[in-house]
Amino acid sequence: MTGTATGRPSSGVGVLDKTSLLLGVLAGGPASLRTLSDVTGLSRATVHRLALALESIRLLTRDAQGRFLIGPRIGELADEAGRDRLLQGADAVLADLRVRTGASARLYRRQGDLRICVATAEGPGTGRQARSALGVALPMKAGAGAQALLAWEDPDELGRAMRGAGFGAVTLTNVRRQGWAQSLGAGELGFAAVAVPVRGAAGRVVAALVLDGPVTLLSRAPGRLHGGLLIDAAARLGAGLT
Repeated sequence: MTGTATGRPSSGVGVLDKTSLLLGVLAGGPASLRTLSDVTGLSRATVHRLALALESIRLLTRDAQGRFLIGPRIGELADEAGRDRLLQGADAVLADLRVRTGASARLYRRQGDLRICVATAEGPGTGRQARSALGVALPMKAGAGAQALLAWEDPDELGRAMRGAGFGAVTLTNVRRQGWAQSLGAGELGFAAVAVPVRGAAGRVVAALVLDGPVTLLSRAPGRLHGGLLIDAAARLGAGLT
């Protein structure tokens, strides 16, 4: 990347440089067409054309006053970029949870109607290795992990995802209020689980952190027993993504 006479970075591709100028202004908050033109030095016609194009691919959006602001696709791309960082920090956090609780600690990501186990630390003698091993896909219709991944979804997506689920809106309201989800026997009789969301850029839920094990180990109230511990661990994971 080269520089311009004004000291602004330049890629040598005009449309990219102009887009970079717009995004740089909007990083500070919403701005009108006039403000974008005044700050960047670009003509209103150029700003309008670029802003509409960026809006069409969700890199920009508008607020209630019609001002432009950073769009949702930016956050989604930031989440994607943070995926490797999430896994880099996962092993140590999961191992610590296993030692402190004796339960299995796992990290799940959502892929459509499935949740995929992307990291795991098996608790001694918990007996669920086959069901919840690394890479195993589980449905989003039951379990604490599914609830933690869905509870903060937008209403339209939530309604679609919950069709046929073994939990309802009241359950997810409680998850949002408590900050954790729990389940008893959702995947296997005699087992309990507690889960919390892991948040990435802009507070988006990017994964679920889950403890599971026999009810005799986690009790019939695993959320009360370990919810706070799990929330702190999820915060440590999320700190590396923002």
